[in-house]
Amino acid sequence: MKHLKIVPLKTSTRMPAKTIFLALFLTINASTAITVRASSLATAAPDQAVSSDNTRYGLFDWLDHRSAYGQGAFPEPFLVDDSDLEVNEARLDWLHTKGESGQGDLVTGEVEKGFGLLTLEVEVPFERDTLFGVDPTTGQGANSTVQGMSNVDLGARYPFYQFVSSGGLVDTTFGTAIEVGVPTHSPVSRNTEVVPKVFADLKLGDHFTLQSILGYSMLYGSGDEGGLHTFEYGFVFGYTIPHDQLPLVHVQQFIPVFELSGETELNKDDPGHNSLLGNLGFRLNLKTIGQVQPRLGLGFIFPVDQGARDDVHQGIVTSLVFEY
Repeated sequence: MKHLKIVPLKTSTRMPAKTIFLALFLTINASTAITVRASSLATAAPDQAVSSDNTRYGLFDWLDHRSAYGQGAFPEPFLVDDSDLEVNEARLDWLHTKGESGQGDLVTGEVEKGFGLLTLEVEVPFERDTLFGVDPTTGQGANSTVQGMSNVDLGARYPFYQFVSSGGLVDTTFGTAIEVGVPTHSPVSRNTEVVPKVFADLKLGDHFTLQSILGYSMLYGSGDEGGLHTFEYGFVFGYTIPHDQLPLVHVQQFIPVFELSGETELNKDDPGHNSLLGNLGFRLNLKTIGQVQPRLGLGFIFPVDQGARDDVHQGIVTSLVFEY
């Protein structure tokens, strides 16, 4: 998933995050879809049920042609991994964070390409971390900096089940994904990372969206964190406001976004340590220029729990996306 660790952890914060957020993931997505589906089937007329069945396709007829998945309904996340279908997209992000013991910058270029319902992606990040220190001899500041190309991330995702209620009020897509981080053997990239994931993209009505993703990160290699296993989770809440409701110049859609991005260490030195970051931001989907639509994003990063507060006191993230 996204690279968020900027400075080393100092203390341990233990909480059952894995259980809490797994329950939240399943409750918000699966229970909502199943409940609404049962209700709609119970009240729908026979001809409406047949019409709904005719929209099904794919393996076991688990997909639905009426779904908004891949139609631009879900905003691109900042901290959390993207889970929507992207046909042709390029983006450039800059994440700056600062804590008590250091600060970090992460610049990431990304390209995504869709083949049917399969999305492939490549991320190329450059990381620069500065640790604040004091020279014991002079008492003057003596900061140290490490920088270099971080892991090159190769990813793929695909939906396997969709539910769309009668009238389209509830639209849910469940899918699976995989990410492999290839080390560049720079000072900040020593281990291979493999992250299998599951995701759920939920759209309620014309405005509200929720993207949820769970991952299991495994690090392999000789670096300090080699062998570490981590449970990763993220939630992206969005509310899309179209131009006719908020007529900003050259803006097709204004989308306030709230994110939660966390991880819980499962083994090694500090099993159970949890770190949860929040992001409050927005996306501006601008009017197209030819066949290209620019999408600007800005977010304010803040720690939610003590584990994150040990790393980050505050931060800012900017994002420029081109859909073509």
